[in-house]
Amino acid sequence: MPPTHIRFDWAIKKLLRNKANYGVLAGFLSELLRKPITIQSILEGESNQQAEDDKLNRVDILAENDQGELILIEVQNSTEQDYFHRMLYGTARLITDFLEKGEPYGNVKKVYSVNIVYFSLGQGDDYIYQGKF
Repeated sequence: MPPTHIRFDWAIKKLLRNKANYGVLAGFLSELLRKPITIQSILEGESNQQAEDDKLNRVDILAENDQGELILIEVQNSTEQDYFHRMLYGTARLITDFLEKGEPYGNVKKVYSVNIVYFSLGQGDDYIYQGKF
């Protein structure tokens, strides 16, 4: 029996990928995060690799809030045992991508990592996990 509802990951990849629909996506995510955000881009994993042997970092959405902070939003369907490490890698990679050579480390932008996963993360019974460093 086919699904009777549209999944968020399908909507991002099929309906909201067009720049003309970024307003709809930004509105939804602004409500979800309770902060006004602007969609910067929707990326494919291959576009994030700077070298052939580089780790594949699949960023689905790159957004920015009204304070200039970056928001990395990823939707993941397939199970990964070390997904928390993947989140850390994606966040670190985004920080380094937005810090120019010679720029002071004090200019590092704050990054939020939002991950919507369709599998158990293997810890607890909650649906929302919040980590702070």
